[in-house]
Amino acid sequence: MQQIINFIIRNKNFLLFLLLFCIAILFTIQSHSYHKSKFINSANFLTGGVYNTANHISEYVGLKSQNQLLVDENRRLKSMLYNLNVDPETNSLDSIHKAYYFSNAKIIKNSFSKSDNILLINKGTNDSIQQDFGVITTEGIVGIIDKISANYATVISILNTTSSISAQLKKTDHYGTLNWDAKNPAVVQLTDIPKIANVLVGDTIVTSGRSSIFPKDVPIGLVENYKLDAAENYYEINVRLFNDMTNLEHVYIIENINKPEITTLLDE
Repeated sequence: MQQIINFIIRNKNFLLFLLLFCIAILFTIQSHSYHKSKFINSANFLTGGVYNTANHISEYVGLKSQNQLLVDENRRLKSMLYNLNVDPETNSLDSIHKAYYFSNAKIIKNSFSKSDNILLINKGTNDSIQQDFGVITTEGIVGIIDKISANYATVISILNTTSSISAQLKKTDHYGTLNWDAKNPAVVQLTDIPKIANVLVGDTIVTSGRSSIFPKDVPIGLVENYKLDAAENYYEINVRLFNDMTNLEHVYIIENINKPEITTLLDE
């Protein structure tokens, strides 16, 4: 307190000048409309800039929660999209019988430079994840759940030479088997497409829905080039993936609710 008093005594002349100067400015602003409008505009500009900066900081801090909201919304929309084909007789989304349940996860380890690539996600049995659930992104297919622990699971990537997924030409419904030759992480191979199929470069390849893992029409990629096999009965097609498999973060896990019933029938 004594230091404050000493400071005021030492600078009393300057402080008196500053006080009188502020009073003079206040009287000038109040008595002249031009000066008053200029002051208000300047104050608005200053406070607006401060609030704008604070808003940008707040938006940046909230990015994580906003991203999570977007992931949850995408999961809900995908659930609607891939369940639309289940009950085409109803126009009410709320009354659709759901054959597929979607949950979201995050990739915490991604392998794409080996021949048998595996991914690791942050969901496990505690989140009701089971073996052979499908994994996709907003862009397309990723792989199939393999091993599970309480909080984590491994995913057999489509960039795995042991992976075998049923896929088809979207425009004709001719289907075959999707594999990977371990050469290019951006390109996979579709085989067993019959010669009678009208294949063109740029055609879209999607899942066929002929397995109990993926619903029909999950995007995979585009036909990059193709040729007939040695016997000239089937096409061998190179498919450029929609997904950038080297840069994955958020994924969606697909559970076919009817899979136990289907599996039981097929095993009989």
